[in-house]
Amino acid sequence: MKPKPNFEHPIHELIQKRWSPRAFSSSPVEQKTLLTLLEAARWAASSMNEQPWRFIYATREQPGRFNKLVNCMADGNRVWAANAPALILTLAKTYFEKSNEPNRWAYHDLGLAIGNLTTQASALDLFVHSMGGFNVEKAIELFSISAQYEPVTIIAIGYVGKPETLPDQLRKREIAVQQRKPLDEILL
Repeated sequence: MKPKPNFEHPIHELIQKRWSPRAFSSSPVEQKTLLTLLEAARWAASSMNEQPWRFIYATREQPGRFNKLVNCMADGNRVWAANAPALILTLAKTYFEKSNEPNRWAYHDLGLAIGNLTTQASALDLFVHSMGGFNVEKAIELFSISAQYEPVTIIAIGYVGKPETLPDQLRKREIAVQQRKPLDEILL
């Protein structure tokens, strides 16, 4: 297992154990478990209760959808993320439904939803790795995504696998201690 980092202040165990692995076990994530994660995302706070997040998900048991998601990924992500048992494409609706005005908080709100999903995953001993390295235009084309939604990230979800399954460079990152900027550096 990954070495535990040094926390400057006490934080909840679910947040402590969160990290973004690249080595995933081949154990499947059950449909009902994925729906639990998405339910947690559904209950995130959002500006004006707009809930601008949308998700396209697939498991290995849905090879058509799963392979479409894999085919959208950048090569550097595909090498490891294609082994995850579940993938989710996240989308943000960038205009308010009621006024059709730009929703400049849509990405923030999507982030809150992903935060809920990630914390729920930690509670279920699952791990989440979000990635921005994917072809947005290809995702729009392959999934016929309406212009009102913008693809933002692809998320790999699963149980931790063995670092030995990764190429050397990724294996080193996998077993390294997580690093964060000191708290006094992020407080302005």
